[in-house]
Amino acid sequence: MTRVAIVGVGQTKFDEHWERSLRDLSTEAGAAALHDAKLGGEHVQALFVGNMSSGRFVGQEHMAALAADAAGLNPIPATRCEAACASGALAFASAYNAIKSGKYDIVVAAGAEKMTDLKGTDAIATLMGAGDQEWESAIGLTFTGLYALIARAHMQKYGTTREQMAMVSVNNHRNGVHNPYAQFRKEISIKDVLNSSMIADPLTLLDCSPITDGAAAVVLVSEKFAKNFPNPVWVLGVGQASDTLALHDRENITEMKATKAAAQAAYREAGLGPQDMNLAEVHDCFSINEIIAVEDLGFCRKGEGGKFVEQGSIAVGGKLPVNATGGLKSIGHPVGATGIRQIADIVRQLRGGLPEPIQVKGARRGIALNIGGSGATAVVTILGKE
Repeated sequence: MTRVAIVGVGQTKFDEHWERSLRDLSTEAGAAALHDAKLGGEHVQALFVGNMSSGRFVGQEHMAALAADAAGLNPIPATRCEAACASGALAFASAYNAIKSGKYDIVVAAGAEKMTDLKGTDAIATLMGAGDQEWESAIGLTFTGLYALIARAHMQKYGTTREQMAMVSVNNHRNGVHNPYAQFRKEISIKDVLNSSMIADPLTLLDCSPITDGAAAVVLVSEKFAKNFPNPVWVLGVGQASDTLALHDRENITEMKATKAAAQAAYREAGLGPQDMNLAEVHDCFSINEIIAVEDLGFCRKGEGGKFVEQGSIAVGGKLPVNATGGLKSIGHPVGATGIRQIADIVRQLRGGLPEPIQVKGARRGIALNIGGSGATAVVTILGKE
């Protein structure tokens, strides 16, 4: 089977785009990715779009057809991919597999979400569609509540502290200052996190990723076409796995089995291990999730994620820079777009040329983790340079 490379990336600024439509955002990101690849839309053979809930957020279903039409890509096949907050990475995995199979040579994977048209409570209710409707959302649970349960269990079992969780947010905001695409380009302190409004104990407002509008896209090509592009980044491995939808059905809520299984599959395909990674983009929808992610991806032992953060290991220049461009916490989290944005940021890191404070020097390989819901879906992608 052919190898697959990424030759173009693009995204909108992640923000509250009151004056722009979902159509506008998806078109801008796709055009930016094609421009980056120096490729005309007439060469694209298929489109995969990650989108969680455009029907509820803006009343627009049939999202993939909308994106293809707006971008002038008709009549190519266009497919919407939905896996809650992992929709973007699922679209990427689908595009990757479509080329890997030999069916296509040039494919665009994109993700888009327009969330701020709904009031906060309605947006929260829509996001809870990614949980178990019967056993979680129907009784009033929110994702902040679910991740608060995870945080409390991790604190009790392993001694993880509120300050260690706050350090995740501090690190990611410090990085996001230098990212022009980020929603919140402002440094914060541990004190700021601890003293911000309590949402679901122990998680405060600054432990939580925001409601965001935005889109991102990448261009993938087969190996025979990659030679036509000057700086390809290769897809070394992709893994996807599932777990129970409801949190209460899991044996251990301080780990995510889907992440572990997806990571093992991606490492196996790449022929690499955690020790071979130079940076990571992980799904910090809530600060506790970054701590659990570095454990489940194999960068430290189980229960030592808080200490890994406290020791400065996730900082740019640390043992393993994590979310060097700001993560979901600073960049924002338009749920359908996040998985694609993570991959685009790793591509930018491996190419080099990001602002010096967030450029991981000498990076050759990176790993992305995109999670749906409270961990029912996980997609892990490993990228590398020749």
